Amino acid sequence: MKDLKPSEIVAELDKYIIGQKDGKRSVAIALRNRWRRRQVPNDLKDEIAPKNIILIGPTGVGKTEIARRLSRLSDSPFYKVEASKFTEVGYVGRDVESMVRDLVELTVNNVRATAQESVKEKASRIAEERMLDLLLPKAEAGRAEASADSGLEVVSPSVETASSTREKLRKMLKAGKLDNRYVDLDVADRNMPMVEIFSNVGMEEMGINFKDMLGPLMPKNTRRRKIKVPEALKTMAAEEAQNLVDMERVIQDAVTRVEQAGIIFLDEIDKIAGNGKGQGPDVSREGVQRDLLPIVEGSTVNTKYGPVKTDHILFIASGAFHTIKPSDLIPELQGRFPIRVTLDALNRHDFFRILTEPQNALLLQYIALLRTEGVELIFSDDAVEKIAEIAEEVNLRTENIGARRLHTLMERLLEDILFDAPDVPEKRLTVDAAYVADKLKAIKDDEDLSRYIL
Repeated sequence: MKDLKPSEIVAELDKYIIGQKDGKRSVAIALRNRWRRRQVPNDLKDEIAPKNIILIGPTGVGKTEIARRLSRLSDSPFYKVEASKFTEVGYVGRDVESMVRDLVELTVNNVRATAQESVKEKASRIAEERMLDLLLPKAEAGRAEASADSGLEVVSPSVETASSTREKLRKMLKAGKLDNRYVDLDVADRNMPMVEIFSNVGMEEMGINFKDMLGPLMPKNTRRRKIKVPEALKTMAAEEAQNLVDMERVIQDAVTRVEQAGIIFLDEIDKIAGNGKGQGPDVSREGVQRDLLPIVEGSTVNTKYGPVKTDHILFIASGAFHTIKPSDLIPELQGRFPIRVTLDALNRHDFFRILTEPQNALLLQYIALLRTEGVELIFSDDAVEKIAEIAEEVNLRTENIGARRLHTLMERLLEDILFDAPDVPEKRLTVDAAYVADKLKAIKDDEDLSRYIL
């Protein structure tokens, strides 16, 4: 993990997320505490548990983005899942342990990809030699081997010829002169017989993955394909990279990363909170909470890569909590989320900043998209202010969906420009407040239309 100070973490989050100072400070402290934990003596390290967080606020204010950017900053394994997808054990649906298995699977894939990237050059060299073996005439190769087996100290002309031919082919290969040639390559056939298991939790949720268990026992079928040299080189390089990677080490590193630095983002946790009556659907919701409890407080989950401990995984939950409160969660689960942060609803000032300030600001995205057509799109300040004003007004009059309102407004505003961009003679277009008011007038004035379109 990167050793970032809390102030540095907040500064990095400020580049992409507007406002929400309290939320940023809370996650920054939680992340720094992980670094601090690594510095304490080993006998105390296991006793320090992460302080899980609940982010409270309406949709579109940055809850998910805070967690996602946090994981990228720290290069931590990250997995987002909606709590409403889970069902109580014994019911058809996903069990809560699946989120840990999914996190491990993602991390193994990422660590494997990084490991393959580190051996990319070596794999390319091996693939090149294999390609030369395919391209070198078999007769020349045969004579070269016969000469080598004769035991003569003086190199025969045939060996020199084979070596010279190989080097000539190497130069032609690197120069791209052989790109249109075809070679016969044995490619692994990845289609294996499907083993169907009928279960009330589905194949992906089973403790033992039968596909992985039976995979090594199945014969590795290969089929010969006639493909062009560049594609064959890529295929060979990928195969060699896989062979060069130590998968045992990859799995070990991935499991360690998950256990020590994993972040699981539980969205819509308010959807599994009951109203306290304990009847009907509330029974199932409470069952999901009780299933979540051992995972959050620390337990061991069996995965196809071995047991994984969840004691030090950081859980960040979020929810709008419109009609219920965090106190409607069962007391045991409340106690496992000691940090609660209320995020602010967005106003027109926030919308103006969201449109212009972040490194991935929405206006910059549309400007870059149209620049590919040779069109220079310019937004005046009063146009941006007008967009922000309409976004706030529509959110207040209809459903408050936060910054997501800007996406729908911008698409509506620029619909004609985006459609006509390849054919417009004028390659410099300016969007001002009058243009914004004209394009968005119908949506702003007609509440029913606003509800339907946005």
